[in-house]
Amino acid sequence: MTEFTKRRQLFANSMLDNSMAIFPANQELTRSNDTEFRFRQNSDFYYLCGFNEPDACLLLIKQNDQLTTVLFNRKKDKTAEIWHGYRLGQEAAINSLAIDQAFVIDEFESKLTELLVGIETLYYPILSGMSLDQSLQNVLNGLRSRSRSGLISVNQFLDWRPALHEMRLFKSEAEQAIMRKAGEISALGHVRAMQQCKPGMFEFQLQLEVEYEFARQGTRDVAYNSIVAGGNNACILHYTENDQILKDGDLVLIDAGAEYQGYAGDITRTFPVNGRFSEEQAIIYQLVLDCQLLALELVKPGISVLEINQQVVTKMTEGLLALGILKGELANLIEEQAYKAFYMHGLGHPLGLDVHDVGNTGTIQSPRALQAGMAITIEPGLYISQDADVEERWKGIGVRIEDDLVVTDSGCEILTAAVPKEIEAIEALMNG
Repeated sequence: MTEFTKRRQLFANSMLDNSMAIFPANQELTRSNDTEFRFRQNSDFYYLCGFNEPDACLLLIKQNDQLTTVLFNRKKDKTAEIWHGYRLGQEAAINSLAIDQAFVIDEFESKLTELLVGIETLYYPILSGMSLDQSLQNVLNGLRSRSRSGLISVNQFLDWRPALHEMRLFKSEAEQAIMRKAGEISALGHVRAMQQCKPGMFEFQLQLEVEYEFARQGTRDVAYNSIVAGGNNACILHYTENDQILKDGDLVLIDAGAEYQGYAGDITRTFPVNGRFSEEQAIIYQLVLDCQLLALELVKPGISVLEINQQVVTKMTEGLLALGILKGELANLIEEQAYKAFYMHGLGHPLGLDVHDVGNTGTIQSPRALQAGMAITIEPGLYISQDADVEERWKGIGVRIEDDLVVTDSGCEILTAAVPKEIEAIEALMNG
């Protein structure tokens, strides 16, 4: 709990005095009729307390520069626990979560009415559609109706997301350790996929090999819906149907990551279904790999991902021009963004509790320089679909290579290096 306590205090340091911040947990979502999707906690809520039950709410109250933490959660209920599983309850929550007070979530409106007395500033994710929006509105409207009694003193509402998401952008040593494990487990899943892949498998069968290895290595959750895309399917960036047969002579692109203790791994590897790259596949693959290696070499504090991508785009355009896939003058092709016909997404994204993690990374007009402690992905790709206006030999080749990394003082630490990406290493692994 030391890590969570530190985070709560660090956030409280940014709060005004006589203020309250409200952080709702997620609710269970219906899958069909009376069954639910597997529960996944709200990342912001989890970041501050590590509590993994639905129907809860965390309050941080700062008065006279002192922090009080209050949790609302489900009450202990023997019958409900027989049917649906254990609940922490209030007494155990205080001890195990290192908080000051705990109340039953059913008492949220009545207790919040008491706790808001004397509070001048309320931090809440405005217009976010949070589960407690209506309850909060009921409490504030009730207090306003009694405004002459002097009970209500809230005079400003502030959104806590900018401050909290800035914190989440930088990973502590404890977070980095968890992310190393998430990267390692994710890498082992991809290694297994390369070892088990063969023509005639369904894409979803190869997906299950990846996810089985995640479970075998100690985590039951995936960080996002796995992409297993054979042949031309790899040219669909977020292809998740995974229902086609893997064909001899095609490449298969797998974008899959394990979620370990809430933190996401995010790896993409592309390899030949039959274990051997064709000449054309090897040429395109090597171009993408060279671009990724260039990007990884450039990562360090002080440079932005946009600046790195500009160099990647130059190298990629040079390669496509040399192959005759693009035609014209290099400078004109770059200025016209001709490469976007084949490389249409960004170079990477922040990574953490969410696979596309939060935090202000700047804009195209004002990019933010990387700093030590940031965790990002680097994932260039080339996607030459069957209907592209190119020579027939290049059609249906989709390649993406993605790794996870943490920015260090002098460069970066690659968290997902345990799965090979050099052509010779992939073929050696796949052929025993």
